[in-house]
Amino acid sequence: MTDIHATNRFQILALDGGGLKGLFAAAVLAALEKDLGHPLSDHFDLIAGTSTGGIIALGLGAGLTPREIVEFYIDKGPVIFPDALHRLRSVRHLARSKYGSGDLRAAVQEIFGDALLGDSTKRLVVPAYNLDADEVYIFKTAHHEKLRRDYRVPLWEVAMATSAAPTYLPAFSLLEGRVRLVDGGVWANNPVVVAIAEAVSMLGVPLERIRVLSIGTSSETVQRKLWLNNGGLIQWARGNTVVDVLLRGQSVGANGLAQHLVGRGSVVRIDPTVPPKALRLDSVDADQMVSMAASHSRNGSPQFFESFTEHTAPVFKPFYQVGSAPFATTPLPVQGGPVGVESHMDRPPTREAT
Repeated sequence: MTDIHATNRFQILALDGGGLKGLFAAAVLAALEKDLGHPLSDHFDLIAGTSTGGIIALGLGAGLTPREIVEFYIDKGPVIFPDALHRLRSVRHLARSKYGSGDLRAAVQEIFGDALLGDSTKRLVVPAYNLDADEVYIFKTAHHEKLRRDYRVPLWEVAMATSAAPTYLPAFSLLEGRVRLVDGGVWANNPVVVAIAEAVSMLGVPLERIRVLSIGTSSETVQRKLWLNNGGLIQWARGNTVVDVLLRGQSVGANGLAQHLVGRGSVVRIDPTVPPKALRLDSVDADQMVSMAASHSRNGSPQFFESFTEHTAPVFKPFYQVGSAPFATTPLPVQGGPVGVESHMDRPPTREAT
């Protein structure tokens, strides 16, 4: 097991959900990596991503460069969320998911192939939500001796589960339909606190050692209508307002909690504000997103170098290896002392929602 306590720093990369707007986050990482001249992921001990951020996290763990992930979004985005028949899709959206899952499945199967979560070269935490148990479900690499199952799950299945955004895409059925999972954004669209909790509770990292780079996918500057003061279902459903408010509030709240936990100076957040309706989860202008990323990464590059590049993460060596018989590998001792009391987030249910 890698000695994560060999240095005085533990660095987390946290990536928000946001559909095709994830192109912004991928392009920011690509620009920063170009400045570095070597893999940006080398500087992070744990990567957490939800929904589209989960796909980026899985890509980094699989050894893809941010540039390759940018190309994935540009090439596959219009295929996954086609603009054709937009009006008919809007009508369909009233009663069922706006899109089918076939195009997304084909895209993630193509980019990840047969690779498993256990093939990841980085510690990963990827939130989803279990509709059957009505509780959170977190995919994790085998970075603790308790985590004995998820490393055998194909990367493409994790990608499908974390990005199955309700009303946009169907739920993803895991274990031959026995577990129905949807987008982790329903509870952790900004996974920064999930990642900090993982570092502290599962890996024994003190809060004062943690630094976080948190990248969003843009937030709208919105003046909420007065009718919401006493609004009912019609008012709050209008224009997807309730979803926007929940995701925005969740993301801002998570960032604030992270700053309280590890200190304001230990959290660097990149999340541009954009005009209302400038971007949609299922429709973006790729050139606009890459241009916006170039601007924000240029502004953030000095702070990134100052805050994160002094630390190089030790090579991640999982407790359990891909291809080994279940539980046949003898786990090495946990680094950093005892792990805290288990919660609903780290006890094994039917699968490893640990």
